[in-house]
Amino acid sequence: MAAMNRLLKPSPISSSAVASLRRCLSTATASESDARLKSPSYSHGSLHPRADPKGRNVQWVFLGCPGVGKGTYGSRLCALLGVPHIATGDLVREELSSSGPLSHQLAEIVNQGKLVSDEIIISLLSKRLESGEAKGESGFILDGFPRTIRQAEILDEVTDIGLVVNLKLPESVLVEKCLGRRICSECGKNFNVASINVKGENGGPGISMAPLLPPPQCVSKLFTRSDDTEAVVKERLRVYYEKSQPLEEYYRNQGKLLEFDLPGGIPESWPRLLEALNLDLDGHEEKHSAAA
Repeated sequence: MAAMNRLLKPSPISSSAVASLRRCLSTATASESDARLKSPSYSHGSLHPRADPKGRNVQWVFLGCPGVGKGTYGSRLCALLGVPHIATGDLVREELSSSGPLSHQLAEIVNQGKLVSDEIIISLLSKRLESGEAKGESGFILDGFPRTIRQAEILDEVTDIGLVVNLKLPESVLVEKCLGRRICSECGKNFNVASINVKGENGGPGISMAPLLPPPQCVSKLFTRSDDTEAVVKERLRVYYEKSQPLEEYYRNQGKLLEFDLPGGIPESWPRLLEALNLDLDGHEEKHSAAA
């Protein structure tokens, strides 16, 4: 804990929030270790699990710019691997809609495209992990945390991340994707009305993404997130490049980074991502079709 306190000294993150995070992640780590020992498909020291990972938990992080598809591919992989998908962006939005004591403060931060403080994120993450622990969850894919080197150092103090997947798209595609996002107010599912066709540069391949349109019953109930305006999206990308992109080098130096350039939409990217992760889709039913 002394090492943790030295990491936390620059900002007033409560010791109770970090202690809660440490306890929850330590529980998940213990469960993951047991699963690794029992699973014949686990290869010690390998970044990539072998095929047919069902029944074995993982502790992964998804990196990538806002709108790249962390939620889409993270949730699909969680369904395949049988672990929870924990997106800090979703945790923030849930808090915003709760009218709790943090909702007004969070609204101002989110609507300006800025990063939520370490204190708030760690508190929300700990709360989510405690809830999952009570349900018997173990393993996870983290989406949206860590976002800074400091958060990554805190995470390293409390658990052992096995793999970091860095999803990548050109900035022009990211902006179009974010501006095309829509959410159904009734079912809560995400869709995307953007039709993206970007020509390749310097002889490289182009990127095409068909719209992910809603079913008829959702069409009249779609709304746009308040932070999905061009100005806010570009500010979020600027903040990401400044604060979060250094994480790539941080995890690359640890030998944990898997960089994946998305070749297009879900039909093109999903099977290639599974191949890059050495995962086997055969026999698993597709359950997710939401947009990032």
